[in-house]
Amino acid sequence: MPESFWRHEPINQALAERHLGRVIRAYRYHPYHGRNPLPQTVVAAWLGITQAQLSRVESGPPLVHLDRLAHWATLLGIPTSRLWFALPGQPVLVGQTITHEEGGTTNRRQFHAVAALAGIQASGCFGLLAPHADLPPAIGMEQVRYAGSLVDEFRKADAAIGADALCDIAMQVHERLSTWAAKADYSRSVGDALQSALADLAIQAAWLTIDADRRTEARPYLNEAIARARVADDPRVEVRALACMSLLLRPDRPGEAAQCAEAALRASAGWATPRLRTLLHLRAAYAHATLRDVLGFEQEMTRARRAFDGGGHEDDLPFISFVTAQEVTGIQGLSYLALNQPGRAAECFRAVTDAPSAAHRRNQLYYTVQLARAASRHGDADEAARAGLKALPGARAVRSGRVSRLLAEVRSDLAGTGRSAPQVREFVEAYDRTLA
Repeated sequence: MPESFWRHEPINQALAERHLGRVIRAYRYHPYHGRNPLPQTVVAAWLGITQAQLSRVESGPPLVHLDRLAHWATLLGIPTSRLWFALPGQPVLVGQTITHEEGGTTNRRQFHAVAALAGIQASGCFGLLAPHADLPPAIGMEQVRYAGSLVDEFRKADAAIGADALCDIAMQVHERLSTWAAKADYSRSVGDALQSALADLAIQAAWLTIDADRRTEARPYLNEAIARARVADDPRVEVRALACMSLLLRPDRPGEAAQCAEAALRASAGWATPRLRTLLHLRAAYAHATLRDVLGFEQEMTRARRAFDGGGHEDDLPFISFVTAQEVTGIQGLSYLALNQPGRAAECFRAVTDAPSAAHRRNQLYYTVQLARAASRHGDADEAARAGLKALPGARAVRSGRVSRLLAEVRSDLAGTGRSAPQVREFVEAYDRTLA
């Protein structure tokens, strides 16, 4: 196809959403093919699947299997510069350096990113991550501490550059260390600490897949984390895994999401700090809102605010640092959106974005995009466009798949209404220049 074919707006939109099924649908409906779209039966035959399978691919969740993504992108002739993944043997641009993907092992591009994580490069254990390194036959507390330190380093890097750049790295590091732990010798005391450390690493990998908008890959990591935490008899790690599971399940299984939050509250009874209780009540509140259970939402929201009033505590777990007053208000706004009250949601997101936190840049970006969504749904196109414009620089700097998807949704909503307000046009044009 000519280059102009791939600049067609529906294809651009589908590519920005990283949804190959929608790319295929936009491909079929392209005006290039004439007045009638290409039939699903024809394109399905190209791809080697049935018409019913193609229908599910176009309307279902995004594909995540790299081999199928690469094969179909090649069949359709999608330019590699427009893909969000690398084709086998194709060059990948890293900064100003061209490298090549290498199948089967952690490749140079990913190790370049790993080395950039603060502190990991200087660690004496860095060689453990190298693809062909000889791993020690026994594990001691030094290696366990190293595995634990990786969680902190991934958390810092996530706040700085976003999950898109880190997700695959975290999964490969987790696989590398888990495989080693399965074969190595260690004492009982080291074993319990090791199980907790690997569970923490699995939770971090799950979170990165969620923020990279690759949710379908997250649950196995959380199931593993819960199992490892129970083997180690570590309720703190189990509670963290349940809290993350509640976040993961909320869009599709809000009833289970509420149960996970409630299970975490039970498991943490007697030792949970006020900030941890705040987070768990917020998880439950958001799940009840998604279920359209207004009373349940209001009760959990009240409990969350009461717990937050208890202040910080010296026993607060490191991952709890993002639970601030802005986060409480932000979750309330998300819940109002789930309850189809975009006006009240916009008020919450305005309060969050009017008091920015330099320590939580990614969360600030996320709620700025949510303000754009809420304003658009409330009918205020100008405010939606202003918030979208404000979010664009951050969306380029901190790559988060879910933020990119939500911002693409805002762009689609504003452009699809046919509104011609100057600010709307400015946002749509700026989005297309910088992100699409």
